[in-house]
Amino acid sequence: MRGTDRLFFANEHHTFREHVRRFVQQRLSPYVEQWEQQQSFPRDIYGVCGDAGILGVGFPEEFGGSGGDLFHILIVSEELTRSGSPGLSASLGSHMIGLPPILNAGTDDQKRRWLPRVLSGEWIAALGITEPGAGSDVASVSTRAERISGGWKLNGSKVFITSGTRADLVTVAVRTGGPGAGGVSLFAVETTAPGFRVGRNLQKMGWHASDTAELFFEDMILPEDALIGDENGGFPIAMQNFATERLMLAVAAVEIATMALESASRYTQDRQAFGRALNGFQVTRHKLADMATLVESARAMVWSIAARVRAGDPCLAEVAMAKNFATDVCSRVVDDAVQLFGGAGYMHGTLVERLYRDARLYPIGGGTREIMNEIISKFGNL
Repeated sequence: MRGTDRLFFANEHHTFREHVRRFVQQRLSPYVEQWEQQQSFPRDIYGVCGDAGILGVGFPEEFGGSGGDLFHILIVSEELTRSGSPGLSASLGSHMIGLPPILNAGTDDQKRRWLPRVLSGEWIAALGITEPGAGSDVASVSTRAERISGGWKLNGSKVFITSGTRADLVTVAVRTGGPGAGGVSLFAVETTAPGFRVGRNLQKMGWHASDTAELFFEDMILPEDALIGDENGGFPIAMQNFATERLMLAVAAVEIATMALESASRYTQDRQAFGRALNGFQVTRHKLADMATLVESARAMVWSIAARVRAGDPCLAEVAMAKNFATDVCSRVVDDAVQLFGGAGYMHGTLVERLYRDARLYPIGGGTREIMNEIISKFGNL
């Protein structure tokens, strides 16, 4: 048991973690290598996860959820990453950024129409914010919806959308008003409607088991009740997502670093050089000690800030700090792990090689490192 487990988790969290860990070990991990090579995984895995109550974590039972608090959500992020495929975890968790706007600002009818389908695994949900000209700058989206009789006409495109190639429901940020944050609205888009088109399945450096797409809206007609919340009120709804998303990313980054450290520790015990194991050299032991120190520091920071968020403190600056520190640690540790593996760490099929590639996205996704520093500067009163 890790020190953070004793400090921050109740018995119900331990029991839940054991459930998720067993599920991952039995239903996901054995197939990760195959899915990574195929650059996809079977769609029915969503239903399997839904039946296990994993997709519904953090959502009310009345809408098909499993209940639970922020720590249950973060445990899922951590344990799915532990499968050895952060890309798989990202796709299975895309609803965690696609559905909260509906849960937090949608009507009761919208919640009952969409949430149960996604949380059961019948449908796949995604979030569509990033555009070729607007990534972390949500207030600059240019995809536009115009009022027409009985609804809206949507035109524009999105890019880098996780689960985009097979999503059934996409929560889309679009411009309905003037420039800036005050002109942004959110819409729930069912992808079977005329005018929706999926572009390329984008080929990525890492996250190979996760599909990532371009999405196009070409005179797409949306009903009036596709609008989530108020017209031109989408920006603050979208911002509500970020604390949980960034903590999920931070937890995943720490878990990636942990797996890299564990792999490097095992390898240096077994690998012989100059007549002895690699960890027989002081330089190797000290590198592992530095890696372990960074991992433990990042874990303690992330979970302590998560505890404050769970208690009701927004922690805007601190969440950004946690994401930056966790992703910095992850980048450093996976690099050190590859170095300890030597040539073997550069080969496909080696876990540390995959983790090295997958880790590179974490300082970018959910708000870049530079955006995090802007948040730290603004809300940290620096």
